Amino acid sequence: MAKTLHVDIVSAEQQIFSGPAEMVIAPGEAGELGILPEHAPLLTRIKPGTVRILQAGAEEEVIYVSGGMMEVQPDRVTVLADTSVRAHDLDEAKAMEAERLAKEALASNAGAMEFAKAQAELAQAVAQLAAIRNLRKRR
Repeated sequence: MAKTLHVDIVSAEQQIFSGPAEMVIAPGEAGELGILPEHAPLLTRIKPGTVRILQAGAEEEVIYVSGGMMEVQPDRVTVLADTSVRAHDLDEAKAMEAERLAKEALASNAGAMEFAKAQAELAQAVAQLAAIRNLRKRR
């Protein structure tokens, strides 16, 4: 039997995943992180993107997170996400509309706060679309 670690992914709205995994791949701020059992302890921020959970004998679980924190212990990974949605539940049309609106806001030469908000919304929309396309490729 392969070694596993326990994974919890939670947001303010819900606990979206709790169970064993052989590996977790998450979007760290400096790049993608691959977490295996017995990983060194780690606390890091995560950016908008997908958390992939590789389970023994099961289909890979793909979850979109809009950012947050991840704590890694040798036998456990906890992701505290701002927002989390299973990739197959994402709405592609809604994400494309959010991307379009964010690009328009960036082009409008608004103030610094509006520009920063538009950048964050664009990053989230692009990450959602990437999650949808990634999931589509796997099927």
